[in-house]
Amino acid sequence: MLRVALPTPLRRVFDYLPGRERPTAGWVPGLRVRVPFGRREMVGVVVEVAADSDFELAKLKPIAALIDQTPLPEEWLWLCRFTARYYQHSLGDTLAHAMPALLRQGRPLEARTRERWRCTPEGAALDPATLRQAKRQGELLGLLQQHTAGLVGSAVLAHGFARPQLEGLRAKGLVECEEEPLTRAVQPGTPTLAEPSLTLNREQGEALAALHEGLGRFSPSLLHGVTGSGKTEVYLQLIEAVLDRGGQALVLVPEIGLTPQTLERFRRRFSVPVVMIHSGVSDGERLDVWEAARSGRARVVVGTRSAIFTPMEKLGAIIVDEEHDASFKQQEGLRYSARDLAVVRARREQLPVVLGSATPSLESLAHASRGHYRHLKLNRRAGSASFARLELVDLRIKRREGGLGQESIEAIKTQLDAGHQVLVFINRRGFAPTLSCQQCGHIFDCPSCDARMTLHRQPPRLVCHHCDHQAPLPDACPKCASGDLRPLGAGTERTEETLQARFPDARILRIDRDSTRRKDALSDALDEVRSARPCILVGTQMLAKGHHFPHVTLVVVVNADGGLYSSDFRALEQSAQLLVQVAGRAGRAALPGRVLIQTMHPDDPNLRLLASQGYDVLAERLLDERRAAGLPPFRFIALLRAEAADQASVETLLAQGAGQLRAWLIERELPVDCLGPVPAPMERRQNRYHAQLMLAADRRSQLHEAAAWLVAWLEDAPLARKVRWSIDIDPLSLS
Repeated sequence: MLRVALPTPLRRVFDYLPGRERPTAGWVPGLRVRVPFGRREMVGVVVEVAADSDFELAKLKPIAALIDQTPLPEEWLWLCRFTARYYQHSLGDTLAHAMPALLRQGRPLEARTRERWRCTPEGAALDPATLRQAKRQGELLGLLQQHTAGLVGSAVLAHGFARPQLEGLRAKGLVECEEEPLTRAVQPGTPTLAEPSLTLNREQGEALAALHEGLGRFSPSLLHGVTGSGKTEVYLQLIEAVLDRGGQALVLVPEIGLTPQTLERFRRRFSVPVVMIHSGVSDGERLDVWEAARSGRARVVVGTRSAIFTPMEKLGAIIVDEEHDASFKQQEGLRYSARDLAVVRARREQLPVVLGSATPSLESLAHASRGHYRHLKLNRRAGSASFARLELVDLRIKRREGGLGQESIEAIKTQLDAGHQVLVFINRRGFAPTLSCQQCGHIFDCPSCDARMTLHRQPPRLVCHHCDHQAPLPDACPKCASGDLRPLGAGTERTEETLQARFPDARILRIDRDSTRRKDALSDALDEVRSARPCILVGTQMLAKGHHFPHVTLVVVVNADGGLYSSDFRALEQSAQLLVQVAGRAGRAALPGRVLIQTMHPDDPNLRLLASQGYDVLAERLLDERRAAGLPPFRFIALLRAEAADQASVETLLAQGAGQLRAWLIERELPVDCLGPVPAPMERRQNRYHAQLMLAADRRSQLHEAAAWLVAWLEDAPLARKVRWSIDIDPLSLS
């Protein structure tokens, strides 16, 4: 009897009989099979070989086809099982999420290959001039003689030769061809480094020595280094040690935009295969990388959160850069945290895991304070760079242009006159957050969401950034017919326009999601910044992390107030992290840096503490507040989200679920709080109504017991079939 996990939202597996085909080594968990499911066939994974079934054998169907002779790796299957269990998700859907799309479709797990052409001993010894009757073949032979390792077929064609010339030389016994994987294994004896490592300062050396002690065993470390302190160099030298021991390394970065630059730096340093994996690579490339990592040919894998599921034959270390970043948490479907799974995987496979950040999450700081993580600190910047000063700029009762106060404009002028670069950070794209009628006060709202339409100028239109509803710019107010419509507030487009008018001779580079849609637009803009020519960068949080701008001497934060008074308890932590990260782009080289933080609340105690004493002191205060309030990381929470086009259905379902759960908790004497239901912070999105229910407990086991009961109840509740719902364990946001 085979129990098969299928990519459905149902939290169960399905029983099938073995088919006529039998695996060479017998049936084991991890084999992919094609099975009949309803009126169609699906690709699933065998997760158990059982002796009996709860169903009559006569009612069970045999599998339609065996896809693999070799099962998927045992450690990979274990990680998927854990993920499904911890995040209260369907196992089949988890397995499908964790494997490349082509494997989900039934493609064999084998590497794509390419041809490599090289000279035979006879061809290497022959003078190409002797091929006078076949001049082009002689020229091709001469080219291949210059490349003793051979040339791949695409390289031969790029030199202007054609397939018939290759075949002609092969017919004469002068060249030969072999098929090789796209990612080749490193040859024995190849040195690890392609370029020498940098010299570490004392703090970096001590941190690296501590990390070396953890090689070969589970050893979680929080590498807490200020921006520009050289954390990446510590990563590189730790990976060097792992590679020298014959192992592989997995490096997780938060954004696709950071992957290419990290990959480039790693490929320059190491002579072994370094590959990347993220949602931007094609299905074929993703399968190639997956197979190369599984087989051990790819020695270093760099990727975003989904890369945590990459199987690796000899994994020796996991590194999570910018571990605090919210991008490591999947926000829909399988709502997993790649950072947390990195720690789980490292414990399972007994290897070190490094969580690096200049602004660690409060969860990681709490683990470090309890002694669960080794806390390694880098308190000074690498080289001669000094820390930039953080200065609060009071915007109250002061005139602004494009969101910029006069003090900020004067500071920008000073830096441009000195030939330096400036970064203006505004975390709002578009021209203005909204459009308003000056006659009656009407504000243009989204017809489908409880949100305002954002004004864009390139091209002119109103856009909802929540549902992407778009509308042309109105000629007049729909309420009073006045034509006096004005933008309120500033976005990146308006700030760019203001700066261009103020500094007509300056190069203005706007970097946000709208301006970087074109392929290579982001890399082209960043290359221009690295050219050292004076310019002004205007951008969103795409610029806030991971980038090294040695010629930026001034950072202006247009509005620092977004997270100060939010209903989400994590908002202040995340806002402070973002401010410190963007401030860290200034003064990273020999030139000193300055950071101006514009605010309407310069007397806010948390903002003043951040500016005067830094993130670490503010984080201690926030941890004390969380402890007193009974919030994470001192308690554990889960959020049940529900949505439907019918508001009553959502409210009724959550009210019924809350009532049933509270009765069950009392009966079991389980100390879990059930809070709500309440409307979501944005109740209506895309014409659907959203509400939520929160569970909170002192222990993870208690929380999971309650969450599992609630999920089981929802799966049987008739009303739940009319409502889209999801459970979020350890949510990063309450919205």
